[in-house]
Amino acid sequence: MGKIISAKIQELDSQGASYVPASKQIYPSLPIWLKFILSYKFLSAIMRLVILEDYDQASEWAAKYICNRIIQFKPSHGRYFTLGLPTGSTPLGCYKKLIEYHKKGDLSFKYVKTFNMDEYVGLPRNHPESYHSYMWNNFFKHIDIDPNNAHILDGNAPDLQAECDAFEKKIEEAGGIDLFVGGIGPDGHIAFNEPGSSLSSRTRLKTLAMDTILANAKYFDGDLSKVPTMALTVGVGTVMDAREVMILITGAHKAFALYKAIEEGVNHMWTVSAFQQHPRTIFVCDEDATLELRVKTVKYFKGLMHVHNKLVDPLYSMKEN
Repeated sequence: MGKIISAKIQELDSQGASYVPASKQIYPSLPIWLKFILSYKFLSAIMRLVILEDYDQASEWAAKYICNRIIQFKPSHGRYFTLGLPTGSTPLGCYKKLIEYHKKGDLSFKYVKTFNMDEYVGLPRNHPESYHSYMWNNFFKHIDIDPNNAHILDGNAPDLQAECDAFEKKIEEAGGIDLFVGGIGPDGHIAFNEPGSSLSSRTRLKTLAMDTILANAKYFDGDLSKVPTMALTVGVGTVMDAREVMILITGAHKAFALYKAIEEGVNHMWTVSAFQQHPRTIFVCDEDATLELRVKTVKYFKGLMHVHNKLVDPLYSMKEN
């Protein structure tokens, strides 16, 4: 019996179940049957850290993963794949690759519904820096998505709380989010869930932190007076409800946030850390973003790249279906 259990643990190790080696490291003196029970109990809760060499490779890996997830889902009329999407500079490379796959005929968004993370309050929808403009200019107008299936919060709604409540309702009616893709700020915020946000928060009106305003000033000619100070945002709890979450983190300026997300405990001052507790989280980063991580952490997750790459290789195509 012991040999069977030992073989099973080795099998789970090879599949990249991060809780298995963790149980062996934390409880080295436990009998092997108890280690197996601990491993089996947490098998469905897998947190992956995918480390690529640079921004372009990280963007391509993320795009391949999204592409494969959509195709494997086999969306059709009445069976839509539901995707949560971010804005900002980090996902641009991913969006470019998705557009490339679409133009080659490998990927269609005809039966995909999207829900964006956030939108500024008070900025006209057609303003070049609104997230409506961002999404349409950088992604939606280049693919075959039905405009009625691309959901973005309205920062000019007459009743902002009603708008937030309606957004949550739309997500519920769509059957929930299959894959929520997000990015983070240098202070570890996801969407506009600034430090100190509740980790059970829902879509709501949020006042932006000064660090966020300063970071976004580059999009408004460096003029702080032009940067919106409030936004509508999905909550941490909203994203946590997704069946799967993928967080994109690139650049040395976000290395400390990745350290807080991976190596320290859950903390509402670093809202991205909440996703340690999500049953299916993938952090996709480049080498620069790992600069604050322990060497053994980086080595461990790099050692699993042969497992992680099976998620994107081969890259599926709708032509084959």
